[in-house]
Amino acid sequence: MAGEGTKGGFLKVFKDIVYGLSSHEMTRHAVRTRASMEHLFILITMGDLLGIPILPPYYSLRLLPYVTPQIASWKRRMLRERDVTDVLG
Repeated sequence: MAGEGTKGGFLKVFKDIVYGLSSHEMTRHAVRTRASMEHLFILITMGDLLGIPILPPYYSLRLLPYVTPQIASWKRRMLRERDVTDVLG
């Protein structure tokens, strides 16, 4: 019975290594792409909060209930000072 636990642990470690070698970078890229798309969507719909009127307020108000939980973090990301190392990292 002790051999089964070691075998399962070895298999999990092997799966983690294969995942790290093959698809970890693609997963990170997909997450970053999704975050930038959400960021752009909120900028287009709620840009008037920062003084960038892109869409008429009617459409922004219709989308407001879906975007409300993300507005605080979005404002923080938009108004954050950026450095050259942010783009590289």
